[in-house]
Amino acid sequence: MSTMRSSRVLVLIGAATLATGACKRHEAERGGVETTSAEQQGKLAKLSEDEAAKIAQDAYVYGYPLVTMEMTRRVMTNVAAPTRKYAPMGQFANMRQYPTPSDHDVTTPNADTLYSAAWLDVSKEPYVFSIPDAGDRYYLMPLLDGFTEVFQDPGTRTTGTKPQTYAITGPSWKGQLPTGMTEYKSATNLVWIIGRTYCSGTPADYAAVHAFQDKLALVPLSAWGRPYTPPPGKVDASVDMKTAVRDQVDRMDAETYFKTLSALLQNNPPTKADAPMMSTMAKIGIAPGRDFDMSKLDPAMAKAVSEAPAAAQKAIHAQAERAGRRVNGWIVSTKTGNYGTDYMQRAAITMVGLGANKPEDAMYPMSRVDADGKPYDGANRYVMRFAKGQLPPVKGFWSLTMYDEQMFFVENPLHRYSVSPRNDLRRNADGSIDLYVQKDSPGKDKEPNWLPAPAGKFNLVLRAYWPDKALIDGKWEPPPVTMAK
Repeated sequence: MSTMRSSRVLVLIGAATLATGACKRHEAERGGVETTSAEQQGKLAKLSEDEAAKIAQDAYVYGYPLVTMEMTRRVMTNVAAPTRKYAPMGQFANMRQYPTPSDHDVTTPNADTLYSAAWLDVSKEPYVFSIPDAGDRYYLMPLLDGFTEVFQDPGTRTTGTKPQTYAITGPSWKGQLPTGMTEYKSATNLVWIIGRTYCSGTPADYAAVHAFQDKLALVPLSAWGRPYTPPPGKVDASVDMKTAVRDQVDRMDAETYFKTLSALLQNNPPTKADAPMMSTMAKIGIAPGRDFDMSKLDPAMAKAVSEAPAAAQKAIHAQAERAGRRVNGWIVSTKTGNYGTDYMQRAAITMVGLGANKPEDAMYPMSRVDADGKPYDGANRYVMRFAKGQLPPVKGFWSLTMYDEQMFFVENPLHRYSVSPRNDLRRNADGSIDLYVQKDSPGKDKEPNWLPAPAGKFNLVLRAYWPDKALIDGKWEPPPVTMAK
């Protein structure tokens, strides 16, 4: 995910390219973070400028996912009624077709699935989430908490394709659910559902997926079992609907950022594993529900804290560049979706691919350079060869997608933005398959295997949904993309 303009929202919706910690936040009980007497009294520690700077930068990194999720939620729910991209709280926004090169709402879009996204506040009561029969269609409905942890991922891989009903509950909710209803407990009161349903892109298949999307349902538990019409959304004119969410977050000054974080932590409690970080953050006045006030810091500390955002963002960018295994010109990432206390990795994922899946559900190897380490350029012709029997090992599906430098689709005469087995790929005499990555047609006989490129620089993403263990463990590696001779 890269810089966004206009009304673009920083949404994964497609590729995350970093490795992250393996601990599972949803397995750690939130709340119960003890505070010291000094913290309870609101006293601030007397710190050197360097100490204050380090704490503020660490706090910035820790809170980056939560602040980004909240700012994304504000934009994506700031409508009176559902659209194909946005919907009020507690309702689905269903994408009805693949994005086109002119759609710059999200970076790294895909041409494999249609999205169904919904934001929930489960602080007052649970929401009942119903999924219809999917037949033999692949789908995935990951649920993320406010810290971007995937705490449940119902779908074809995990729960099958028969009709399903779940109660999504908040961290402090205790009550009785209807018989037979499965509880999905979120560690935070903020929940984001980012559903993906496979679609071939034909008119008939679009219609079939639309019918599935229309039966996805969210109902407050108090309204379960009776007719329910969701209330219209409330449009807040103060919400910036034009500036990219990542830019909105990155442009916050330190006081605004830490005020926002402190307020969010009250309703989205940290885990017990976060207790050391909470204790450290409290030394400069950052704590759940406490109004962060820069004026209470001495001048040297205030100066250090005010400079934290820029330094922290630089560190997050650096982490994004070095994370992931580099194989044959590809960055191969695993262990996304669950982060534990690996706050830097979690922040980096948020910055470049908000909403990443678990690797068991999807992997997104990314490549900016060819086999010789040179950046891709549309002035050249490239070939990606899969040896016989060496196509990406998946139980779901795979595709190779083309992006320009800004990670958007590329206009081309075939209106083709990815190439995959559904293109009826042609095999070579020895059983291998060549994918032709170039600006101009490789010839009519080879066009089924052609991924059109732009005239200038570009990037590639190899999507693998429901990858086999061989891909996750690194026993299968994406082949290099070589310059054609």
